[in-house]
Amino acid sequence: QVQLVESGGGLVQAGGSAKLSCAASQTIFYDDVLAWYRQSPGKQREFVASITGGGKINIVPSVKDRFSISRDIIKKIAYLDMTNLRPEDTGVYYCNGRWTHNNGDVDDFWGQGTQVTVSS
Repeated sequence: QVQLVESGGGLVQAGGSAKLSCAASQTIFYDDVLAWYRQSPGKQREFVASITGGGKINIVPSVKDRFSISRDIIKKIAYLDMTNLRPEDTGVYYCNGRWTHNNGDVDDFWGQGTQVTVSS
């Protein structure tokens, strides 16, 4: 099945930056979607940003001025660039991928998550 491997998390000072990577085992086609979610302590998992193979981007308004998402089709990697990090950005960041096949079947997988901790 499709595998997603996340990396780039760690301890960051408030105001600092981090770049997360999500490496996929499956080629990303035009309508396939890679997305980032996060789950802060005691909260539900929430959507952060997504990008399609064709380059369509969605970013949640609360972070749109600080985060950006991109993808490298050849390397099969989605990135989440985070700047001006705040303590409330702390959480586990997960990569989600959705692949739609020609027969209509959909593959939907999650990465293992990477911890981002922002110190005040």
